Amino acid sequence: MSMITEFKTFIARGNVLDLAVGVVIGAAFGKIVTSLVDQIIMPPIGLAIGGIDFSSLKWVLRPATDAPKAAEVAIQYGSFLNTMIQFAIIAFAIFLVVKLVNRAMPKAPPVPPGPPEPTAQEKLLVEIRDLLKQQNTAK
Repeated sequence: MSMITEFKTFIARGNVLDLAVGVVIGAAFGKIVTSLVDQIIMPPIGLAIGGIDFSSLKWVLRPATDAPKAAEVAIQYGSFLNTMIQFAIIAFAIFLVVKLVNRAMPKAPPVPPGPPEPTAQEKLLVEIRDLLKQQNTAK
């Protein structure tokens, strides 16, 4: 099988297409959540705690200087806080979507039980029948 044929077979599988759609939708969903957090959720939280913009919070290790043109070195924990809040919102939103989909999906029909296991008496009768058949064919 040629490499191109194998590739076509691989791409045509449903799982690959489903994964591609999921990645594209996930990226778009990520942008929506980022906008939600940065522009809708964080401003009221910042206002409630004194007008602090989390994204600008940082711990400066070395300030920028003009003399040797050294850039500022800082730990930007505000951006990290924003990212953690975004993660929590995304996780909760996915939880809600999965919960909604599970409710909307039709329940699988119950699997009918197989035939009941033969009783000990039935097993014994089968053994007797088989022995009688063997005796009749041996004659």
